[in-house]
Amino acid sequence: MPRDKDARRLRVVRHRRVRTKVSGTPQQPRLCVFRSLNHIYAQVIDDSVGYTLASASSKEAEVVPSKTKAGKSERSKLVGTAIAQRAKSKGIDRVVFDRGGYKYHGRVKVLAEAAREGGLTF
Repeated sequence: MPRDKDARRLRVVRHRRVRTKVSGTPQQPRLCVFRSLNHIYAQVIDDSVGYTLASASSKEAEVVPSKTKAGKSERSKLVGTAIAQRAKSKGIDRVVFDRGGYKYHGRVKVLAEAAREGGLTF
């Protein structure tokens, strides 16, 4: 099996294992992170009803202006700040962090720290 397919399969296994323990509630929804090769996405999800309450991604022009030459980590920081702003505007202060099977390192860590600086608690 090619190494990239094996790595993807192992990430999904880790994500499923984490999801059995991490669940969002109306009082404390889940902040879910997905990382692709070029972009990063974040959602605040209430798992009791299956609704996405807030979302942000590095593809959005409001989050990352197209003129900026920001690297991936800088874009992750902007996404973390944006998701914190959008969640706070909906009255969400506390979340459960779901790293999506990724290591708490690099872009995932930068996004989490930016969300904390933006006012989210987890």
